[in-house]
Amino acid sequence: MKQTPLHSIHTGLNAKMAEFAGYDMPIQYSEGVMAEHNWTRESCGLFDVSHMGQITLEGEGVAEFLEKLTPSKISALKDGVAKYTVLTNEDGGMVDDLIVTRLSKDKFFAVINAGCKDKDIEWIKNHLPENITFHSFEDRALIAIQGPKTEETIRSVLGFDLSEQGYMRYSEAESDYGLLFISRLGYTGEDGFEISVPNEKAADLWNAFSANDNVKPVGLAARDSLRLEMGYPLYGHDIDATTSPIEADIAWIMGKMTNTGFIGAERVINEAQNGASRKRVGVKITGRGVAREGAEICTPDGQKIGELTSGGFSPTLQGAIGQGYIETKFATEGKEIVVRVRGRDIEAVIASLPFVEAKTKKPIKKAA
Repeated sequence: MKQTPLHSIHTGLNAKMAEFAGYDMPIQYSEGVMAEHNWTRESCGLFDVSHMGQITLEGEGVAEFLEKLTPSKISALKDGVAKYTVLTNEDGGMVDDLIVTRLSKDKFFAVINAGCKDKDIEWIKNHLPENITFHSFEDRALIAIQGPKTEETIRSVLGFDLSEQGYMRYSEAESDYGLLFISRLGYTGEDGFEISVPNEKAADLWNAFSANDNVKPVGLAARDSLRLEMGYPLYGHDIDATTSPIEADIAWIMGKMTNTGFIGAERVINEAQNGASRKRVGVKITGRGVAREGAEICTPDGQKIGELTSGGFSPTLQGAIGQGYIETKFATEGKEIVVRVRGRDIEAVIASLPFVEAKTKKPIKKAA
C-alpha cells in the first residue's frame, strides 16, 4: 500500500490503520471514533488527507476547458474563489466530485478524490487541449484542520490572522513550513481549512498543530460520520458514474444553467427541465437500529422505492441517519418509510439535508 508523508506519525500514535484508496490510512486513534467526531464539532480536529490528488491546469482558455469537463460556470469565478463541482461523463453521470479554485485568469488549482485520482487524471488528460498545461503535485501533502477553534489555533501556531479569509476562499503564505496553499473549506460542516504543505515539512506542521491544546488527530471513520451528518455525498457510494447531478440533488452547482456545452449535457439539462425519476434524500431512523449502505427503502406497506447509499450513527443527534435514492414522487420531507435491514423493517422518515446545521465561515461583508 502507498503511504502519506505522515504515515509514521499515525503508526506512532497507535492508530488503527486500514487500506483506503490504495493507501494505508488511519481509521481512528486511541480515543475512538465518537470522541474524535465530537472533538471536531467542539474544538479542532486534525486530519491527514494527503492521499487526495492536488493538480493545476494552466493556459489560455482553461476556464472554458473546465466548463467542458464540468456543468459549472467556471469562468464566472473570481481569483482566489473555490467551487465544489463534478466531472461529468458522456452519459451525464459523474466521473468524480472535486473542488476547483481559480488562482488567476488562466490558472486553476483542484483537489480530487483519492479513490478516483488516477481515473480523474486520465480523464482530464484525454480531453486536454495542447495549449493547456497539467501538473500533479506529488511533492505536497494535504492537512485538514476543522472545528470552531480552528481560526484561533492557526493564529497561535502559524501566526496567521485568517479572519478576513471567507468560506471557499484561497490564499498562499510563506511560513516556517514552506509555501502553504490555504483553502477555507472542508467536508465536515465546521469552519476549517485544508492546508497544502511541502512533503518534507508536513510532519513538522502536523506536530506543531498537535502540540496545541485545541487539537486532536481524527481518522477517516469520524471524517465519514461528520460528512454524513452534513448530507455530503461520498463518491463511489452516494454518487457514481451512473448518477446525474440532478438525481444527486446538487443542481445548485450549475447556477443559472448558462453552461450548456459540457460533456453529458443532454441528459443533465433534460432532467433539470423535466425532472429525474429518482432523487437523493436524507433518511432519519425513528425506530430501533442502524441501517447501512445497501439497505432497501420501502413504503410502510412494503413497496420498495429506493436504497440507502450511506448510513450510520450520528454522534451529534444520538440517532441513526443515512442518505439514499428513492423514487422522486416519494421524496417529501417527513414522509414515513421503512428501511429493511436483514429482513427487519425499521421505521424512518424522509429528512431534509443537512441533518446538522453547517457552521462554515459566513461571507465577509465589505464596507461600501
